[in-house]
Amino acid sequence: MLDIGVSKLLLIGGIALVVIGPERLPRVARMAGTMFGRAQRYVSDVKAEVNRSIELEELNRVKREFETAARDVGQAVDQGFQQATQDVNSAYASLEPPLPSATSSASSDEADVYRWEDPPPVYQRPNKKWRVKRGAVPRWFKQREGLRQYVQSGAARVARHRPRSVVR
Repeated sequence: MLDIGVSKLLLIGGIALVVIGPERLPRVARMAGTMFGRAQRYVSDVKAEVNRSIELEELNRVKREFETAARDVGQAVDQGFQQATQDVNSAYASLEPPLPSATSSASSDEADVYRWEDPPPVYQRPNKKWRVKRGAVPRWFKQREGLRQYVQSGAARVARHRPRSVVR
């Protein structure tokens, strides 16, 4: 970068004062400042654009690596599945065929052996008012703060706060 110190800036300012003149120097300085600000903004925009493009390239590279890794894993799983399928098929083929049964009752017994299990029971949530309990305020807090502890109807509330009549 340029090595400009205070002494050099004062020298440049003095020369500008002599050359430009004291009347036009503030306008020229203002214009030079705005141009310098625009140049800084332009440079920062270019830097930001370059950083975005570098990050985009990096993201695309990571995406490609991830896709190739996923493809490799998928191929490995497919190969393992095909190998397991071949092993099961060869083991099934090597089994001896079952002996034919003489009666139909034996075939019904075999059908009972290979029956699917009954489905598990469906979960039923117990009928607890868990939402109310979760949002409830403890009774000791209500007593301390003077809050209502029980729900009352409007008529009951009016009757409760109605002034009592004095019987003489």
